[in-house]
Amino acid sequence: MHVLSRIGRRRALRGAAAALVALGLLLWWLAPWNQEPPGGTVTLSTGTRAGVYQKYGELLRTSLGKHMPDLEVRLKTSDGSQENVRRVATGQADFAIAAADAVETYRLNHRPGAEGLRGVARLYDDYVQLAVPADSDIRGVADLRGKRVAIGPPKSGVRLIANRVLKAAGIDPETDIEPSSDGIDSGPGRLGHGLDAFFWSGGLPTDGLKTYAEQAALRFVPIDAGLVAELHEQGGATRHYRATNMPESAYPGSQLGSAVPTMAVSNLLITRTDVDPRLTEWLTRIVLASRDGIGAHVHSAQLVDVRTAIYTDPLLLHDGARRYYRSVKP
Repeated sequence: MHVLSRIGRRRALRGAAAALVALGLLLWWLAPWNQEPPGGTVTLSTGTRAGVYQKYGELLRTSLGKHMPDLEVRLKTSDGSQENVRRVATGQADFAIAAADAVETYRLNHRPGAEGLRGVARLYDDYVQLAVPADSDIRGVADLRGKRVAIGPPKSGVRLIANRVLKAAGIDPETDIEPSSDGIDSGPGRLGHGLDAFFWSGGLPTDGLKTYAEQAALRFVPIDAGLVAELHEQGGATRHYRATNMPESAYPGSQLGSAVPTMAVSNLLITRTDVDPRLTEWLTRIVLASRDGIGAHVHSAQLVDVRTAIYTDPLLLHDGARRYYRSVKP
């Protein structure tokens, strides 16, 4: 009887200790919300209106408004990653979403302000999506030779990737195809009507492609692992590309239950060293806390996680972001 009583007490003590630890962690998490939130005005550079960057930015602005009512967030559309990196580096924006390869390309080219770029969070992966009309005879990247191909706006991350993929396949993007600057807002609708193929790099699924894919009006061309290996041999920023598959659930109307070999690159939320650390700490916390709310509307955002968000290679973490991650470190 006494033995059972002692065992019961030990279990009760262990349970109480665990509850105290959980309570402590909860209070640690909630502590910043009890402080006066920073205010002011910040500019977030996003992307094209039909792309995932813009939708993510709109939802993040709403979430920031709930927790930081005195902060005005101005969204600024752009061609995409390359323009976003330049804007943050040169002070035209305070925060932006950009693909890791575009960030590293900017740094390797020693562009203005590159040394001041810092990471806030790794968000989600972009998947390269090479779309063609459903009845097209294009079966691989090599078949794009002589075709009319949309490679994205000049300042986009898509343009950077498309040119590299084409070169890895032995195709000169300036002379071996008829290049077009169509982006996600116009490219899908022109497939079969002035375009033979369309490059896009974005989260899955992308709304600008979803409608056409559901109507089975397009098909996705594989980018196989061998081509990704060729890209890696180019060196530099191509190290950020990884071979993967676009899951069959991305666009079921077009994929008909089959995954499509392709490549992916991580997206980063970036800023500069001179942006206020306290503001950045709050923003980082809200990015992570808003995952489920944003993820309900932007599927790829469901993958944002504190365990992976900290890896903002090739950028060092901003001091404010680092402060947040240290506060939640187990």
